Amino acid sequence: MAQREYHRVFLLSPANASGERMQMLLRREAQFDLARRLRAGAATLGEAFEFTSGLYFRGKLLYARTFAHAPEGVPGVLVIAPGAGLVPADTPVDVGQLERLGKIPVDAADRRYREPLEQSARLIDDALRRRADIVLLGSIASAKYVDPLLAVFGERLLFPPTFVGRGDMSRGGLLLRCARAGTELEYAKVHGAVRHGPRPPRLPRLPRRSP
Repeated sequence: MAQREYHRVFLLSPANASGERMQMLLRREAQFDLARRLRAGAATLGEAFEFTSGLYFRGKLLYARTFAHAPEGVPGVLVIAPGAGLVPADTPVDVGQLERLGKIPVDAADRRYREPLEQSARLIDDALRRRADIVLLGSIASAKYVDPLLAVFGERLLFPPTFVGRGDMSRGGLLLRCARAGTELEYAKVHGAVRHGPRPPRLPRLPRRSP
């Protein structure tokens, strides 16, 4: 009997949708390319969050795009968007949509955040074959992502254990290195995992990329 094809979908924790960098992007007077495309509805959620979060989200997005392997009809890279649930990273967004995201706190106790997240997670869970990994690229130290996702995915929800103890910048740098090298991290179940640990050694500086 032929072995079934294995699939892997990544869930990315959100960038700050109400911080200073997002406000810079949302300014009506901003004339840089991404801001102009955003006003025209031609920018994506992934691009907006990359601008807002910098290295960390850039690393998550590149890594997820490199290693995602989703079945037909299911996005391989989904972003937690406050108030909108799990949204494909390549979804076009505009200024008004991002402003609405910034008004919803990333708080598992807030129904405006939790209910859309759980609803969209159930849709993904139903669409995926049972032989599939669902990998969270985000901190598991906080319940704000973990609790709603565990409520739906249970023991199917995985994460990279090497994230434990690292700060955002360290995670971003690690993911960029792995994506560029084509080396995928190991994953473990979020359920029952150690959520806090000692800080690992600092990563060496990323080499500058040729223009």
